[in-house]
Amino acid sequence: MPLYELTIEAAADLLQRGEISSEDLTRAVLARIAALDDRVGAYLTVDREGALEQARRADELRAAGQATALTGIPLGIKDVICTRGLRTTCASRLLDNFIPPYDATVMQRLRQAGAVVLGKTNMDEFAMGSSTENSGFGPTANPWDLSRIPGGSSGGSAAAVAANMCLGSLGSDTGGSIRQPASHCGIVGLKPTYGRVSRYGLVAFASSLDQIGPLGKSVMDCALLMNVICGHDPRDSTSVSEPVPDFTRLRADGLQGLKIGLPVEYFEAQGLDADVRQAVAGAVATVEALGAETVEISLPHTQYGVAAYYIIAPSEASSNLARYDGVRFGVRREDDGDLLDMFRRTRSAGFGAEVKRRIILGTYALSAGYYDAYYGKASQVRTLIIEDFRKAFAQCDVLLSPVAPTPAFAIGEKTADPLTMYLSDVFTLCANLAGIPGISIPCGFSSAGLPIGLQIMGRHFDEARLLAVAHHFEQATDFHKRKPEL
Repeated sequence: MPLYELTIEAAADLLQRGEISSEDLTRAVLARIAALDDRVGAYLTVDREGALEQARRADELRAAGQATALTGIPLGIKDVICTRGLRTTCASRLLDNFIPPYDATVMQRLRQAGAVVLGKTNMDEFAMGSSTENSGFGPTANPWDLSRIPGGSSGGSAAAVAANMCLGSLGSDTGGSIRQPASHCGIVGLKPTYGRVSRYGLVAFASSLDQIGPLGKSVMDCALLMNVICGHDPRDSTSVSEPVPDFTRLRADGLQGLKIGLPVEYFEAQGLDADVRQAVAGAVATVEALGAETVEISLPHTQYGVAAYYIIAPSEASSNLARYDGVRFGVRREDDGDLLDMFRRTRSAGFGAEVKRRIILGTYALSAGYYDAYYGKASQVRTLIIEDFRKAFAQCDVLLSPVAPTPAFAIGEKTADPLTMYLSDVFTLCANLAGIPGISIPCGFSSAGLPIGLQIMGRHFDEARLLAVAHHFEQATDFHKRKPEL
């Protein structure tokens, strides 16, 4: 097996036994990037020399007996997470030359664990999108079919894992941006509970919704990454001081006695593709065969989720992106004119169409005379959605649903219809509104051979249970073993 095909778990074992070195592993992955990324477009920045230097240091740490499970493991990092000394663009031309002077908290923790940072992965600009077509530097292709989208906004992170151009990656999830690309690329992606992972150093899109999380080739790989990135951070006021369990200690008793809820609103949704419906139904049958009990539950306010999300998220984006004005941040566009003209030219030239659309929408929703009617009302709907989940989890332990209504669609298919694009997140964004954790795990393939993901959602801070359920499902199936041919 080529080294780049290893999982984090398998690579860590080989490194521990001294059968491979981190430098050899990193060179193999860098060669894979060099061979494929001109076709996939998963990376915006590859730090070849920096990665090799980190790999050499990791080998020294291991030789000195100071290694962790992630020491020497090559990872990709979504380009919305600040990396000291390494360009961080958020896939926006406005930040083309931005090099952060500090590391995000998750980066500090990965570096302390000895992980190797290969580079920064492509994304929808400022994480606003569901397809990675909104990047200011060009789209990312799905490794399973290069004519199709990988999902978004963490499409580069998901495509890099699926194409073996890293062993694992970090993404961010504001309305489904880890789970949806994980589903479309046939890998595992976990959105932790809001507050579980520090957002310090995550460039903000919607501050009450954003959350960093792992993408991996297996459930265990995501658990290994979670063990490192989780934990309270006093620099993030929304970080919760909640004990961090060992996420790799998965339930030994399987799914016996587990009660799994099936939200009727998700399974009866209009536009649910027949292949997706069949794959998820097969997944339900699998968990039942493993000993779980399934029950129908209702999340009655789901129908208002998309509308509420696309008021709350753009409103917060309008506020967060006000700082990109060519003075505090951003590439300045200067010609004749006054300061206001400079602001206008900088933001007009720097932001892409989707970011402008959401800033306009959010600014309108927050404007005088409209705040109560839009943002205020959307916040009330959010409270109802939180209550829906609270009632659901009084009846069951976890929820199962599709991740996305369709498999990956063709590049360019939905760019002219933003509303249809927004509906790609119909099954994922309510988890962000409620702040609960959710995971996507491969559960089947479409008639065209495209991956389909199963979403498992749980109570706040119950990631350990989600990972355990996903792990037992993974062990009972072989969907995660199929890889794209590139």
